[in-house]
Amino acid sequence: MALAALGVFGELLITLGLVLGLFVTYSLWWTNVQADRSASAASDRLRDAWASPGGGSSATPGATPSPGGPPRFAAGDDVGFLHVPAMGDGYQVLIRMGTSTEVLDEGVAGVYEQPYKAAMPWDPSGNFALAAHRDGHGAKFHDLDAVHKGDSIVVETKDKWYVYKVDSTLSETSKYDTGIVAPVPARSGYAAPGRYITLTTCTPVYTSRYRMAVWGSLVRVDDVDAKRTPPPELRHS
Repeated sequence: MALAALGVFGELLITLGLVLGLFVTYSLWWTNVQADRSASAASDRLRDAWASPGGGSSATPGATPSPGGPPRFAAGDDVGFLHVPAMGDGYQVLIRMGTSTEVLDEGVAGVYEQPYKAAMPWDPSGNFALAAHRDGHGAKFHDLDAVHKGDSIVVETKDKWYVYKVDSTLSETSKYDTGIVAPVPARSGYAAPGRYITLTTCTPVYTSRYRMAVWGSLVRVDDVDAKRTPPPELRHS
């Protein structure tokens, strides 16, 4: 009787292990597949809109034209692309307004709208703060820990390349530490307003216990030419 009970218990453990294995496979593989498909399709739509004749700077799906200036974006609008060479040759991720689960699960880098509304790259000052998943749902910031002081970060919009240089990083802080995305981000080393970028994600890997951050400051703005020639920071040697 005892042996039979142990056998049943063992089978239950095996079944539980299989279920957990399938769940992990779904979380860390299938959600990546789904998110990458969604982000790829959205990226194609954005680039097609940019390339449309007479599209102008407001040729962005969902964006509201702003006479005499760049378009205004609302939650869910696609803004442009983030390029971070330290995270891999050819690395790019679509930038979308908002950091809700629904936005980030689409395999994009989301622009913070709360607790601080992020400044946009073209604003005269402020912090262009972004978040993305570390694992699952595209895992676009999985290798954020590979970004170090002195590395380049480039934001691509329809008309401009915004080139930033990483000034400092933070390997771990509380997930409640909202100061890291403030207009003058706390613990970044910045003491006055400027044109900053912040990249954040969860840490350690496969958990959401803490947050890590990368901070950079704008060093240059390049015009996009007819061939969309990338700036030197994105050209392979």
